[in-house]
Amino acid sequence: MKVEKTRLDGVLLIKLDIFEDHRGQYVEIYNEQVYKRLVGITFVCDDISVSFQNVLRGIHSDNANWKLVSCLEGKIYLVVVNCDVESKDFCEWESFILSDSNRAQVLVPPKYGVGHLVLSDKAIFHYKQSAYYDPSRQFTYRYDDLGFNIWWPIQTPILSRRDTEGHYV
Repeated sequence: MKVEKTRLDGVLLIKLDIFEDHRGQYVEIYNEQVYKRLVGITFVCDDISVSFQNVLRGIHSDNANWKLVSCLEGKIYLVVVNCDVESKDFCEWESFILSDSNRAQVLVPPKYGVGHLVLSDKAIFHYKQSAYYDPSRQFTYRYDDLGFNIWWPIQTPILSRRDTEGHYV
């Protein structure tokens, strides 16, 4: 496993060891001892979302939850945004390509929003969370919020109602 700091404070890019042979591939995507030593965070639940090409989800998060995100199947364009209005880096963002080929993971701190666009026919987005879901802590920014000025590789994504309206805590 290789861990890299990103331009965003507290956000880490994690490149897992991939073992491949004529049968396919083997990857350990989580080991509690390793991640506790690495980042000191305990994760309490796992979630997945399954989406089809051109679906854009986010930018979502909350103010208390660490997330460890990855793409189990397919390929996604992931954006992580500093949504902490008290941070000097508020509105700063960075993008990553996550796929079933590179098996990369991104560790996302609380107050950072996450959005992803499906680039493949279908994708399974996986995230571990350090806190249980609490709708009162949730926030959503529009993917095209002018304050962020995020570049997305699509003009007209498929969106949910939540993602077209936005919701702020």
